[in-house]
Parts: sequence; structure tokens; C-alpha cells
Amino acid sequence: MRRNYFRDAKRVYDVLKRGGVAIVYMRNAYAIISGTDKALQNVYSSKNRSIKRPSGIVANAKIHESLHSLNKEKKEIVKNFSKKYNLPISIIAPYKKHHPIISNLSNYAFKLATKNNTVNLLLNSGKLRENIASLSFKDNFPLIASSANLSQQGTKYRVIDIEQKVKRCADIIINYGPCEFFKKGKTIDQNGYSLSSTQINFIDMSVVRKGVCFDEIYKIFKREFKISLKI
Repeated sequence: MRRNYFRDAKRVYDVLKRGGVAIVYMRNAYAIISGTDKALQNVYSSKNRSIKRPSGIVANAKIHESLHSLNKEKKEIVKNFSKKYNLPISIIAPYKKHHPIISNLSNYAFKLATKNNTVNLLLNSGKLRENIASLSFKDNFPLIASSANLSQQGTKYRVIDIEQKVKRCADIIINYGPCEFFKKGKTIDQNGYSLSSTQINFIDMSVVRKGVCFDEIYKIFKREFKISLKI
């Protein structure tokens, strides 16, 4: 399937700026994105997602570097990991409280995009999401994302597998076919659900969620950075 990452990112971003909802391809799973309170409420309702469960902010390396409040050593770990291995990974870390991405969140979005003074930024998720993030960063228009599926029913690697209730929520769907890391019958967790991204809390280097490529990520951190992630 032919892909035009910048064109499709612009199409998605225009929909989000107008208050719509988008379902988009990522390397590790399909995601659902919103940028206004009404759209975010629509997403949570369509997914049957509890408001007690936070979502991530759409990001790329530049947003991570600008927004996350981490020391130089940990920033270098993220940079080197991404450059050398380019595996999807969600970085959970404190944020700079006066950063425009944060200050431009509504009260409602702020409660759903932050937790315990941290934000979750998924990196290395592919050129489409990274281009969407660039447009968001340019305008300081924060975008909220989660997996495109009914809550607690496993992430989806193909649009055809996304539940109809969730798909009806979207004003635009970018379907690039099966996700890069989809392996039929293999990308599932111990409960039989499809894996999402691996989440690491960089405050204490603990594993919040084992996801796609977790075993490989764990070995890389131990081998390359001498860090045994806390499980």
C-alpha cells in the first residue's frame, strides 16, 4: 500500500484541529487521536474507557526532548536507543509544567493526559505519527492518543479488527494495512490480548507495561546501558 506520510499527517491534523477524531496506523498498533474536549469525550465513550485511565500525548523525539524533565544521562539513553534500535517505546517521565503543550491542555484533557506529575510519550512509532506530532508541536496544539480498540480488549494491528463502535467514532481513518510488528498468534500477552507498546517509567526505570519488543528492549537496556529494568 502506497504511503505519503506528510500528506496523510496533514489530512489527519486538519481533521483534529476542526474537532474531529482520527484512527491512524503506527508501527506497533492502530491509534485513535483527538485534540479537543468534545472529541476526547467521544473517544473515551466509544472505547468504554474509564476516565481513571490516562492516555498519552502524541509526540516525537523533539517533543520528548523539549517536554520531558529528565537529566542529561537519561535523555542520552533515549536518544541513543532510538537512533540505534528504533523500537517503539513509551517513555513516562515528569514534564516541564510551563511547557506550551501542557499549558494549552484544557482542565479536562490535562487530567487525562497526565498522571502523578508525569506524561507518557510514545516514541519510534513511525513516520506518520511523527509527522502528526511535528504539526502539533508547531502549533502547540496538544493531541491525546490511545489504542484504537474497546478498552481492555487488546490493541489492534489491522483496521478490519477494530471494533465497529470505535471505528464509527472516527472522522478519518488512515489504513496502511497490518502493523509492522504484527505477528499472527504471537504478539499477544499472557492473557491472550494483543500487545501494545512497552512502557518504561524513567523516574525509577521500572516497567509499567510489557509490550511489543519487550524482551528485546530489556536486553538492550541491560547490555548497552547497564540498566536492569525493574519488573
